[in-house]
This record gives sequence, C-alpha cells and structure tokens, in this order.
Amino acid sequence: MKRTLIATAIAGFALPTAALADCGRVSVAEMNWASASIITKVTEFLMVQGYGCDVTLVPSATTTAVTSLAENNEPDVVPELWINSAPLYTRLEAEGRVRKAADVFSDGGTENWYVPDYLIEAHPELATVEGILANPELVGGRFHNCPDGWGCRIANDNLVIAYDFEGHGMEVFNHGSGETMAAAMASAYEDREPFFGYMYGPTAVLGRYGMVAVDMGPHIAEVHDCNQTPDCATPGISAFPAAPVLTVVTADFAERNPDIFDLVSNITFTSQELSELLAWQTENSASAEEAAVHYLTTQQDTWGDWINDDARARLAALFP
Repeated sequence: MKRTLIATAIAGFALPTAALADCGRVSVAEMNWASASIITKVTEFLMVQGYGCDVTLVPSATTTAVTSLAENNEPDVVPELWINSAPLYTRLEAEGRVRKAADVFSDGGTENWYVPDYLIEAHPELATVEGILANPELVGGRFHNCPDGWGCRIANDNLVIAYDFEGHGMEVFNHGSGETMAAAMASAYEDREPFFGYMYGPTAVLGRYGMVAVDMGPHIAEVHDCNQTPDCATPGISAFPAAPVLTVVTADFAERNPDIFDLVSNITFTSQELSELLAWQTENSASAEEAAVHYLTTQQDTWGDWINDDARARLAALFP
C-alpha cells in the first residue's frame, strides 16, 4: 500500500497537498540516462510532496542543459551534471549565474574505456589502448561510443582522431541512447563476446559485470580540455579525470527559494549506493519511477536527513 501511494505521488496523480506551503514552480532537468532519471524522480517527489512545489521535468542531456542555462537561465535545477564534460559551466559559475548545490555523487564519477575481464585474461595486451589498436580483431573491431548530445561524445570523437582509429581498422559505433550502450556491454559479457567501449560510473552494468578499465595513459588537463570542445584544433591523447558530478541551480532560483536550494544541496549518493540501486532496477526490469519508489521506501533514514522539519511532518502520512 505504501509503495502504491508513493508511486501515485511520483506519477503526478492527486494526493492531498492542500496543507503544503506553495514553493512555486520549479523546472528540473531530467538527463537521458538511468541514474540521473532516478535522482530526478526522487528529487521531484520530495519537492512536490514535501515542499508543495509545482515541478516541471525538462528532458535534457549534458550539453543541452548547460547551453540552456547559458541562453535561457533554466532549468532551475540540474541534477547529475558532469561538469568535466561541460566546460561552459565553469564560466557560468564564475559569472555568478549558476551555483553548485551538491556533489550528487559524494565520491565522484568515473569515465573510462572498457573491455571484459575474460579478454584481458586471454590477451593481456588488451589492457592498453595501444594494445587494442594493434589487435582490433580481438575486441570485434568496434568501439562503442556515447550518444549524440552527451559531453563524453565530444571527447571520445576527438580521442578517436588522436588515436587514428580509422587507420587502425577500428570502426566507431555511435549509440543512440545510454540504454543501448549499456545493453551492448551486458550482452557481450553474458555471451562472452568481444567488446570495447565507453562507460561512465556508477552504473548497473559496471556493478554487475567484470569490466576492466583500459589504460589510456595519464590525464593531461590541457589536452583533455581541448578534447572536450567540438572545434578542438589539435585533438590529443589523455585519460579522463576523476569526475565531479554536481547538482546545479541558477543563482536567482537559489536566492528566491532557499528552502529548495537547501533540499537539493543535501541530496547525495555514494557510487556504491547508486550502483546497487541501478542493479536493482535492472534485475527487476523497473522504471525510473519504480526505482525511486524502491529507494524512498527502503532508505528513509538517509533521505529523512535531507528534508526540513515541515517536509518531514508532511511526508509522515506516506511514511508512517
């Protein structure tokens, strides 16, 4: 019964909110990958049912969200923004137009190129990019790339040039979504087939399967910075850095709605927590809404510390 009530609330159907103080309209980005969608659904639920907000979810992606912040000063809240793939964010923050609310991954995010552990065991030379490009047939001759609109797509496209994939006979397959990218990795691992491609973490697929990060050499800040720009004149070789992953809000929203700024400032997950939640979602073929319900019903002690006393009292009816 409790799960049904919460699922109804997340789906936007009417639950009693007459007693809630109206926090006004809030636009929240919903990035087009699994972890971000779950975080957004949890955030939306707490805003609506705890604080009385009128929330609009805005479908988005890294580049799209930052461009919208720069040009339109919206959405108000952007959860799971990978700022190392969004260099424009640094300028917006320096100009005082946006503010960091939280490290939504408290221990950061990862970006790497991966091959399965069974390939490394059989062919240790595949532990480096150079070894892979010398033996492309061992990984199926294909690199699985990010979808269009993701920040990693720009960096990967430049790395593909720097490593001369074409000259080494390596095909690049650009996935249409994060779901198909993860599905390709999972399917290859379960069938013990070759695989070589990008993945970020935390994700369910990295939590479930023995994927090995390929040695891309050192991270060179100036090279990576150029690789992140579509018009990089001199693409170079650099590993991805450890990634700060933030919840970001517009400065004017933080000023006009401090209670909600405080809320989103408290919403954080460890990589392990989120990987376990994503694994649960995958194993149960659950939607983002269902995964959010699972989290809300099993982790009350955690998210109960994120909200203020008034919101805690209002949510008591759903979480007796």
